[in-house]
Amino acid sequence: MFPIDQNLQDGRGVEHVRAAIAAAIAGRIGRFDEGVLLVAVSKTRPIGDIKHAFLDGLRHFGENYVQESIEKITALSDLPISQEGGNIQWHLIGPLQSNKARLAATHFDWVQTLAREKIADLLHTHRPDSLPPLNVLIQVNISDEPTKSGAHPDAIAALANHILTLPRLKLRGLMAIVENVSEESILRRQFRRMRRLFDETKKIHPQIDTLSMGMSQDYTIAIDEGATMVRVGSALFGARATTHS
Repeated sequence: MFPIDQNLQDGRGVEHVRAAIAAAIAGRIGRFDEGVLLVAVSKTRPIGDIKHAFLDGLRHFGENYVQESIEKITALSDLPISQEGGNIQWHLIGPLQSNKARLAATHFDWVQTLAREKIADLLHTHRPDSLPPLNVLIQVNISDEPTKSGAHPDAIAALANHILTLPRLKLRGLMAIVENVSEESILRRQFRRMRRLFDETKKIHPQIDTLSMGMSQDYTIAIDEGATMVRVGSALFGARATTHS
């Protein structure tokens, strides 16, 4: 069992989070074979914090707000490739409005919150031919909360089929934000359901490889239940700032 940390007041750093991820992966051996990719949630973080995390070896960063992300993406576009390899990769992890689709398609490497065919079409239209296909995840409203973004589980198949008709997009898998509760049994139930949906989708589309679920308060539980990608912010950097900048 992996307890939920209720007191994430200060960031614990890259090595602490990596160690926790490694321990969680070790605990699921024999049930899930995939590795786990850490996405550092850099929304509200200054450019200096992101650069420091990059120098600590992180390569994947998640932003919520398209417009506010452009300055960071531009400022950090010339970061050198280290001997370990890997360019910085930017993930949009917040809701995407139609009027921001062009910016998202042009500047991001991943969009994790794709939930409608209309947005998929706009991302495809605006993705430059000079860039590789945009990696996308279908966001699923696994908690069935009316105020939460995401496709209904029953809509995954149709949306996946539509995305596969758009060559400038690359379907990588599924993403979810589970209910904001402290009861571990509820979290595990939703994570397990997401893993079942991922496995069912992978049977039809074997090329998918990513199940993005789990954040600072529950990422070890998500890994234990089959996540292949976690989105961690406060456990790395400390409590969030209150602005979008």
